[in-house]
Amino acid sequence: MYDLLVVGAGPYGLSIASHAAGAGLDVRVFGRPMASWRDHMPPGMFLKSEPWASNLSDPRGRYGLAEYCKRNGMEARHGEPISVETFASYGLWFAQHAVPDVDQRMVDSVAACPGGFEVITEDGQAIRGRKVALAVGVIPFVEIPSVLHGLGKQHASHSSHHRNLDRFRDKDVTVIGGGQAALETAALLAEQGTRVRVLARSHRLNWNTVPPAWKRPWRESARAPHSGLGCGWRNWFYAEVPGGFRRLPEATRARISASALGPAGAWWVRERVESGVEVLLGHEVVTASAAAGRVRLATVGDASGGPDFETDHVIAATGFRATGARLELLDPEMRGGLAVNAADEPCVSAEFESSYPGLFLAGLVTASSFGPAMRFVHGASYTAARLVRGVRRSLRRGPADSVFPVPVGEGNRRSLMGAVKR
Repeated sequence: MYDLLVVGAGPYGLSIASHAAGAGLDVRVFGRPMASWRDHMPPGMFLKSEPWASNLSDPRGRYGLAEYCKRNGMEARHGEPISVETFASYGLWFAQHAVPDVDQRMVDSVAACPGGFEVITEDGQAIRGRKVALAVGVIPFVEIPSVLHGLGKQHASHSSHHRNLDRFRDKDVTVIGGGQAALETAALLAEQGTRVRVLARSHRLNWNTVPPAWKRPWRESARAPHSGLGCGWRNWFYAEVPGGFRRLPEATRARISASALGPAGAWWVRERVESGVEVLLGHEVVTASAAAGRVRLATVGDASGGPDFETDHVIAATGFRATGARLELLDPEMRGGLAVNAADEPCVSAEFESSYPGLFLAGLVTASSFGPAMRFVHGASYTAARLVRGVRRSLRRGPADSVFPVPVGEGNRRSLMGAVKR
């Protein structure tokens, strides 16, 4: 039986596995390395985060993005975005050098078993571990507006469903959303000859500005320090002090997690959008129906109906919602027993342990506890070190002595007895 099973081989899963191995744990990690970047993002996309804020984490800090670029004749420069292809290749290099062998099979289910947990792989093999960490990324949590649910995959999809956009050449596509995913997807579509429009509820698009120079007069740095989430003390707090964020009242954390770093486009995609993409602001889709191979959309504005039009396909770049109910890998009894907050997001301890003893969570699903950094690669370093520390403590504690790890006042909506039932 392994000490730790890590489900997921993206930046968080690989970082956790690296720290676990460095701590002397017998660890096994499952999943296709960097699958989200390799399988769910079209060529031509770039990371929004700065290169120095896009490192996977190993205990000794030897396998950062800058080191990978240096070894491959590139340079990771501040203010110059890194392509998705480069980042995915970096993640594969990290997996080869900083992580025990990755089992590239996907996991179908995770359930409790005597002494720990059992995962069932896609080919039916059962593998057991004393503890398990779910680092499943964002794909299980895609959010598509309910008005589009009846259209079917041929007429509507999420922006994360596309490895490439070739199928939309010479088509008419409507992209819903006003954030980076919507704007960059629309730019790529326009540049390949697709007629594309962006439809957003907001009345204006927000654009991030070019980041200030890395070396600045000390007064400027003191007023607005660099951080992994952008300049400014507020962003610095979110990026660099997730443990402090967790100490905020639950209602405050929920509000910040939902609204901080809201939809905005990167500075380097602005001209591409404004020169080639139709933008319809202040409207949302109220009905969507398919007929004769096309989609008819009806929209509404603040006080009146908006334009109705036909399109070949709708792409919803509408983000992700990481609720406990969407952790479908978990055995239903385990999933239903997780303590959750008012937004139905799982509660976790200071060391990322869920209310089910021995089950640890990482990534987007912990953003309401540790803040906006958990929505980005930058949060992997904080997560990996503390989660592995929690695993080690849990291993010393043993299953018989496990305690409910969520602090008083967390606002749990599940009963204590139901949450810890084995």
